Amino acid sequence: MDDADRGPWDDVPRGLGLVLDEDRGALPYALIHGEALVACAAWALGESGVDLLDASVSWEGLVESGEDLVLHDALCPMTPPAFLAACLEHARATGRPVVGIRPVTDTVKLVADGAAGQVVGATLDRDALVAVASPLAVPAAVLASLERWPSSDLARAVADLTVAGHAVETLEAPPEGRRVSSPDDVRLLDALTAPSG
Repeated sequence: MDDADRGPWDDVPRGLGLVLDEDRGALPYALIHGEALVACAAWALGESGVDLLDASVSWEGLVESGEDLVLHDALCPMTPPAFLAACLEHARATGRPVVGIRPVTDTVKLVADGAAGQVVGATLDRDALVAVASPLAVPAAVLASLERWPSSDLARAVADLTVAGHAVETLEAPPEGRRVSSPDDVRLLDALTAPSG
């Protein structure tokens, strides 16, 4: 490969990556552009420059490898490889876990229990909220401080890392890095990422 064929992530040292598809029902196997979401996510993770792991790798083996880890959600299948690589690079530069996020666009209300049942309260400021997307890049030194695999639910993994005393940094994922939660979301993402021409 000559220099003209190299991507911006080709000079980044390789890490290890895992596509998360457990506890997500059948949605990771829905099709987008003719491919399963999980296959698209695996392709992007491989193109980002990391070596893909499978579920047979033990936690001890991962920690002993001394490699950084990128967890990529199969429900964020169109996340660009360059963004996955940027999250890993940022995690390495800071020594902190980095998670991809998207802005919250829905109206979010507080709900509390009242004497007559649940009471809808104040509207939260969307600018103060984010939605966890993908990936979660975890430096090797942080992995070594953990007792087990991070949760396959990336929002839970971020919360667990925070409780364990790790400051988790965020990077805003591009629009095509949005998370899908239904077949309708898949159709919307398909239209958003359709090749032009």
